[in-house]
Amino acid sequence: MRNLRSRRGVRVGAAALVLALAASACGAERDDDDAAQPATGDTSESPAAAASFGDLESPCGEGDATGATGATDQGVTDRDITIGYGDDRGFVGAPGLNKEMGDTVEAMIAWCNDQGGINGRKLVGNRYDAAITNAAAVVQKSCQRDFMLVAHGFGYDEAGEQFRVGCDLPSVPAFAVGPNTAMGPNKYEPVPLPVDYYNGAMLTALIEVEPAFKESVGMVGSSSPAVQLGLSRVIKAFGELEMNLKDCGVTIGQEGEPNYVPFAQKLKNCDVATLWNTNSPSPIAFGLFEALQRVDADIQYVLETTWYSEMVRGWNGESGAIDGALIGSMFQPLENADLVPAVQDYIDLIEEAGTTPSLLGMQATSAFLLWATAADACGADLTRDCVMSNLDNTTEWSGGGLHAPSNPGENMPTTCGLVLRVEGSEYTQVFPEERGEFFCDDSTRIELDPASAGVTLDENRVSTTFAKQ
Repeated sequence: MRNLRSRRGVRVGAAALVLALAASACGAERDDDDAAQPATGDTSESPAAAASFGDLESPCGEGDATGATGATDQGVTDRDITIGYGDDRGFVGAPGLNKEMGDTVEAMIAWCNDQGGINGRKLVGNRYDAAITNAAAVVQKSCQRDFMLVAHGFGYDEAGEQFRVGCDLPSVPAFAVGPNTAMGPNKYEPVPLPVDYYNGAMLTALIEVEPAFKESVGMVGSSSPAVQLGLSRVIKAFGELEMNLKDCGVTIGQEGEPNYVPFAQKLKNCDVATLWNTNSPSPIAFGLFEALQRVDADIQYVLETTWYSEMVRGWNGESGAIDGALIGSMFQPLENADLVPAVQDYIDLIEEAGTTPSLLGMQATSAFLLWATAADACGADLTRDCVMSNLDNTTEWSGGGLHAPSNPGENMPTTCGLVLRVEGSEYTQVFPEERGEFFCDDSTRIELDPASAGVTLDENRVSTTFAKQ
């Protein structure tokens, strides 16, 4: 293997401080346009109790901004900073979709305000519900009142991108979906997934665990344009790694199928040793795997990071349909909390807030901390330009140890990953063998053609689709 190295997600000499969040700080008042203003976190607990998050010094605390400089930019006064955030919780097709992201940001706002805010300015949050189809309307509202969009995630973010670019609204999303959004101007993700590069380290790590993944792999297709785009990236990466991909001719409709057994039988007859599935966990994907179980297909499943979820725990705990499946991840699993202080800090904070820890929640936490760290460094004179300048210079970031080192400032993917195995409702890290370690290999970064994603990039690797003339 080339250039192999492993890296500890977090190592600190002293015990990490427990993050305290009083329950009374987590309330919210929702107005009639789907925004929310979390309470400011006025509690009897000492704000100084939360001085760090994993290996990251807390960006929150008292300062001299209050009353000193007044309003420095949209959404900033001498006493507070207004940010926008949100999810798709109102989507009728999946009520509560990604709700844990918004819940996490509410908890992080209260956590920060308990310590004094950002240089003394308290945070005020407008929580939006894009409900999948309302991203454009949500972004237009945010354009009118927020300092920045922070730690959000909208499934159809591409619909709002032209409005975000048009109103010069900076964004630090927990994730980006649309290709123009992923490559948009003034956008900084904690774990970037750009359209022109791919993290091949996770595929390499998966091959280390299961060599047959390189020698014989099939793939489940989809009629969903978003899944097709993801598959095209993976197919290119498979080719670069000289993996033997066999076309089994199986494509699942994005609305599902009345009977998955014929598809399962076709995959079984394809005679591949491993099966890659880009589809996220859903009743559709569950139906296919349960059908594969019924036809007794002897195939090793290899899955995307999204298969590390509470939904999968519940479903596979009952069905066992994907027992033994391998899952690549750039994030530390919750099961590593005993070794990774940032994960334990995250769990403590979220459980104190009365919500459930999750991968999406960790993504939102890292995005919030990324933004807050850049904002804190601006001092009292807080402006969008200052925050973006600090973000541009953030070329190594791990959210305090929540995930593998990434490069938000240059919008480059990590070259690290780890491998989990699922049995029933339990996940276990199987590679690297030492829990809490990431496998890293800089040579595995794979260059892709952005045109395959329908995107034209300028000399700075920024999408030109919605660029101002």
